[in-house]
Amino acid sequence: MFSIFKSYPTKKLRKSYDILLERGMHLQRKGDIMGYSNLTAEAEAIWQKIESIEAKPK
Repeated sequence: MFSIFKSYPTKKLRKSYDILLERGMHLQRKGDIMGYSNLTAEAEAIWQKIESIEAKPK
């Protein structure tokens, strides 16, 4: 009945994942490849967390 108030556990993780990828893209365009690779690595770690949460049976 109150499923509209249900919080998805991956919602915040997906938002931070998207933000990190966007920041990394901007760094790559500016020529900061080291910063880009660091942010991409952080984003991949967050993606692994998202996949592990979603893989759990409900």
